[in-house]
Order: sequence, then structure tokens, then C-alpha cells
Amino acid sequence: MRKICDFRLQDALFIGFCATLLVVMKSMLRLKLGLSGHSMFLMTFFYLICYGVVGRLGAITSCGMLAGIVAMTLGVGKGGPLILIKFALPALAMDLSLIVFAGLFTLRWRCILVGLVGCFAWAVKGWVEDLLVGMTLEVAMVQFSLSMLKGGFFTVLAATIVPSVLERLKSHDLINSNGKV
Repeated sequence: MRKICDFRLQDALFIGFCATLLVVMKSMLRLKLGLSGHSMFLMTFFYLICYGVVGRLGAITSCGMLAGIVAMTLGVGKGGPLILIKFALPALAMDLSLIVFAGLFTLRWRCILVGLVGCFAWAVKGWVEDLLVGMTLEVAMVQFSLSMLKGGFFTVLAATIVPSVLERLKSHDLINSNGKV
């Protein structure tokens, strides 16, 4: 019996590829859009693609932890060592939600729901940060709601793209067609 995070070499390399590409693209596309949730697009997309290709529980968390370590090492973004939480917390929430939504919905709806759970974890992290800096509870809740709304938009946008990308990868025999997606 294999452990949860007991990946084959090919899977581990793909997880590392997704994590590194996430950090590189995030640093290259440092867009100042004025929207707080645009970073959830790349995060949701790469985490769900990682799970779709590897097909194992723990793939998203591994990708998130590795992305946080790469971002911390390269000094991408602000936050120093706490940037690890920025990448790992949504990944962990998405991985745990996969246990609940394992075979309940179609792939498209499962991607959307898992992505929204990750967005919720990302917004909760921002809410806790706001409370720690001394923001009142009412203002922090408004900020949380806005972050969830904006991040949720980008999350749903990314999650709807993932099934078509996975289908293209399967049709070109780049991933197993009998994998557990």
C-alpha cells in the first residue's frame, strides 16, 4: 500500500514543474490591477492541473509547499518567510476538500468547488492578517467579503479552463488516459 505523498519520479518532477512555473509566472506577471484576487487565477490553475495530471491526494499540498519554498528562496512578493503560508494554506484546503468531493460531481464542478475552497482559505488568511494589524471586525469582514468575491471570480475563471486543458493533454497522450482524475 502506497502512502499519500509517495509519488513516482515522473509525478514529483511534474509537481516541481508546476510549482516553479507558478512562482515564475507570478513574478513575471506582477500586474497592479487593483484587484485583490487576480493571484488566485494562477494558483488555482496550476494546483488543479497538478492534481489532474498526478491524480493523487497530496499533490496539491506538495505543489503549494514547494511553490512557497521557491518563492521564499527567490524573494518573490512581500512577506518573507510567511509567503510559505500564502501558497500552502490554499493548497492544503484544496487537497482536504478533494476528500469530500472525490466522486460527487463532474470534473468541471469538482474543479470549481475545490478552487472555491482554496479561495476561501486564501481570504481567511487575509482576514486573520487584517485582524492582527488592528482592523475592526466589521471592516475586516467587509475586506474578507470583497477578497472572496474578487478571488472567487478569478478562481472560477481558472477552474473552468482546467478540464479542457486536461482533455487536450490526454488527447495528445501526454498524460495517462486511465488516471484517476
